[in-house]
Amino acid sequence: MISGKTKATAGSEGGARRPVCALLTLVIPTKNRPDDLEATIESVLSQTALPLKVIVVDQSDSGESQSRVSTLFGRQAGSGASVPSLLYIRDPTIPGLTAARNRALKEVAEQIVFFFDDDVLLEPRFIEEILAVYEEHPEACGVGGIVTNYTPPPLAFRCWTRLFVLPPFWDDRQPIYWGAGRLGDGRAVRVTRLGGGLMSFRLGSIRGMEFDEGLRGACDGEDVEFCARFQPGSVLLIAPRARLVHKQTPVSRSAGHWLPRHARTFSYLYRRNWRRRIRYRLAFCWLTVGYGVATAAISLRRASLRPWREASEVLRSPRPRVTAAPGPSLGQECGPCEGKDRG
Repeated sequence: MISGKTKATAGSEGGARRPVCALLTLVIPTKNRPDDLEATIESVLSQTALPLKVIVVDQSDSGESQSRVSTLFGRQAGSGASVPSLLYIRDPTIPGLTAARNRALKEVAEQIVFFFDDDVLLEPRFIEEILAVYEEHPEACGVGGIVTNYTPPPLAFRCWTRLFVLPPFWDDRQPIYWGAGRLGDGRAVRVTRLGGGLMSFRLGSIRGMEFDEGLRGACDGEDVEFCARFQPGSVLLIAPRARLVHKQTPVSRSAGHWLPRHARTFSYLYRRNWRRRIRYRLAFCWLTVGYGVATAAISLRRASLRPWREASEVLRSPRPRVTAAPGPSLGQECGPCEGKDRG
């Protein structure tokens, strides 16, 4: 249970008073996105239930983001409205998203910690709906929300995924996002992983855990890797009524064809978490066959063996190369696997 869930906050007679969750901290890593961060913070401050504390870990080259966030918090406090406390950590030497999250975790003492990307727009009841799921499911270790603006990928990719991507590689979040408009009953959906840009955890469930700082810059798969370290049987849920828009701003975001990033990410996840079980090894072998089929199709279409060489290099790499530079020469068009934030 979440005891002591809300408390009143001071405000002027004319100020809007909204409940503040005394046991909730919100973490937002950011880098060089002042416009997006400002919009995200505005959506946070408009919540029907506010966090006790907001921690921003800023890796930006300038102080513009910090100035804008401070202005927003000052304006809200000056109006007499409820306002969380703000801890702003600006350190351009932090090397990426995972290191930024770990830096913030050192400052968290509340029962529940949220992690958001810096380019999301929360619907007003997002936090309130997440807290309701925690109340209803005291066994839950973590709860995430729904991204409402993701569209289903092309049919060919969905067919390829259904055929070649088996558990534990199967991503059970994506069909939920694709069907966001149909999930109106509010019942929580159990999943095996949460999305890094909109996930929350009970602090007791992740005590002693850290995000993998071996991942630098953009970190495809960091959220899956973190969730994969939970004990078997741990309960992770998605709350369909907790909804947001992920703008996926191109600033500091990797780009490129989906296949090399997909192969890098799942090769990394396999080597780090899933290589010990025979059935997982077999699933990875089958996934590798799928990569071969997809690469062959690309090679035939381009009349070139270069995709084969690149795919082989990716699968042999012990760790994904995660930078915000353009993707490999398999193509520059964006596929169904979108680029990740750099932090």
